[in-house]
Amino acid sequence: MNTNTIKTFGQLKESGYKSKSIKDELRDNLRTKISNKEVTFTGIHGYENTVIPELERAILSRHNINLLGLRGQAKTRLARQMINLLDEWIPIVEGSEINDDPYHPISRYATNLIKEKEDETPISWIHRNDRFAEKLATPDVTVADIIGDVDPIKAANLKLSYADDRVIHFGMIPRANRCIFVINELPDLQARIQVALFNILQEGDIQIRGFKLRLPLDMQFVFTANPEDYTNRGSIVTPLKDRIGSQILTHYPETIEIAKTITQQEAQLDSRQSNLVHVPDLAKDLLEQISFQARESEFVDSKSGVSARMSITAYENLLSTAEYRALKSGDEHTLLRLSDFMGVVPAITGKVELVYEGEQEGAASVAHNLISDSIKTLFPEYFPKIERLEKESERSPYQELIDWFFEQSGFELLDEISEDEYIKKLDEIKPLNDLIKSYQEDIDKKDSYFMKEFLLWGLVEHKKLSKYRLSEGFRFKDLYGSYISDL
Repeated sequence: MNTNTIKTFGQLKESGYKSKSIKDELRDNLRTKISNKEVTFTGIHGYENTVIPELERAILSRHNINLLGLRGQAKTRLARQMINLLDEWIPIVEGSEINDDPYHPISRYATNLIKEKEDETPISWIHRNDRFAEKLATPDVTVADIIGDVDPIKAANLKLSYADDRVIHFGMIPRANRCIFVINELPDLQARIQVALFNILQEGDIQIRGFKLRLPLDMQFVFTANPEDYTNRGSIVTPLKDRIGSQILTHYPETIEIAKTITQQEAQLDSRQSNLVHVPDLAKDLLEQISFQARESEFVDSKSGVSARMSITAYENLLSTAEYRALKSGDEHTLLRLSDFMGVVPAITGKVELVYEGEQEGAASVAHNLISDSIKTLFPEYFPKIERLEKESERSPYQELIDWFFEQSGFELLDEISEDEYIKKLDEIKPLNDLIKSYQEDIDKKDSYFMKEFLLWGLVEHKKLSKYRLSEGFRFKDLYGSYISDL
């Protein structure tokens, strides 16, 4: 349909255009996409067999929808992508505040204009990108904000009494007629405001003060809510919940691979960082494991959740830490180091909600523990389990490495040493090189140095070596020799 040539209601009729409700519009376009095997929601990973099918069924059922889940679970992104299921263009009565459908006008302005001009009524077209409205629910939101109220200034300018419905100033919801309207964090909306939504969801009309006004709005509502809000700040009142057709539960990524895909997609990186820093796959796995550990940690409030944004910001911090180090040492290229993970601590402390025990422990201490626990968890995937070897009374494959540290007074790995010096220091530990060759023989040389550090840190977490934080780096020593030297 050529929207550039259709400018009047008469021309619209001649074109054969048929009006439909927004819910039918979403349903019809979704049916077409499913039949054509097209992807309906792009860039959203891990929901292919859970959330997205439920959301699609809700759209096919013409339901208003509540997306219920913890923070950082792509609820708002799902809602925003629903605009891709709308028709590209729809006609409205030109000048209408509430996007009146020429075939079904509901405002006094549009009704009078069509009655006066009939087929010569001017129309305009709005794109689907302009058919999305969003409101964050906060305690200061009023009925006037979202539904409307009497406008004294309009009454004075038009010289109308307050009894005339032309003095009404429409709020966000009427102005989003024939649009997708999203209310984020619904439980934060005061109960009296939620009550004002009853009629809109059930009957499709609004009530403003004492006016005998019925506007059968054509809306697709999407709400988002966090279960934590039900106890901390508010709740969804039962009659409103009853009027929401489908409630869909979202969730966090179920595997590290899915989490890595999300992080790589969402991280805002400077191309110079990506070209400067080489990041091994193990480092990416370790970064995601921190979030998985946090969600199970006794120090972190599980009801609050751990947002996927933690991994994203932590990854950005991780590369910035390596970049900062390389710029100071003058290296044109640098390998990511495990010690660079100390740079992600601010991203962790800013994203996790601690329980009382966690507060007692301290946010920074909890962050370091999460990194340590993540290393310990991933260690058996790359090297033999230490506990198993001890039970079978076998000679540990790590014994030569442990003996090497026993013979040395200590091994220091400073944060800001140059790339060449970093490689040279790790290459000097022959038992470490032998272990990598034995258990990670196919590893790329660029990745091997991170793996060497990972092995050292893993032995520390399994109480086979000791590690001390210096002001400018780390010092590794054997576990028992350090005790003897201290006596």
